[in-house]
Amino acid sequence: MTEGLLREIAACRVCATDLPHEPRPVVQFAATSRIAIIGQAPGSKVHASGIPWDDASGDRLRDWTGLDRQTMYDPQQVALVPMGFCYPGKASGGDQPPRRECSPLWHQRVWNALPDVRLTLLVGTYAQIAYLPQTRGMSLVERVRGFEACLPRFFPLPHPAWRSTLFMRANPWFEAEILPALRERVTAALA
Repeated sequence: MTEGLLREIAACRVCATDLPHEPRPVVQFAATSRIAIIGQAPGSKVHASGIPWDDASGDRLRDWTGLDRQTMYDPQQVALVPMGFCYPGKASGGDQPPRRECSPLWHQRVWNALPDVRLTLLVGTYAQIAYLPQTRGMSLVERVRGFEACLPRFFPLPHPAWRSTLFMRANPWFEAEILPALRERVTAALA
């Protein structure tokens, strides 16, 4: 079931006319995935390599979660499912937002194929608004600080882009309180 769905996603061209480049959906999952990580959309480096989180943000995310590369890139353990599967292109100050067509088209089908997910990391505002709509009026800081209200299914995190260094400096509780709790939940979900 998952292999067919992965092939369908890889062949998707729904937003081809709206992208500044050829579509290249980047996603990873298997029916046995225990953890799902939902981010924004691939960046230019990930678009080039075809490997999810294959950039500095991925390095930081692995550090935050305690996942090594081997575990993170093992679809039997970790599903990597962004809100938009293709690189949306550049914008001033960063990348364009994820394409709106992608998650309504694919996410439910992906979740239907992942019966064993125990923990879903919601990385960044786009994922949090989509999966925690009741928090729409909250700030990212409020969502992350109040992560316990989202458990056991979800764990909200800031996006681990270079700007997260500023977030961590402004919010020292993130490293002191949130990251140990995150690593504990990740370890338990994989056990």
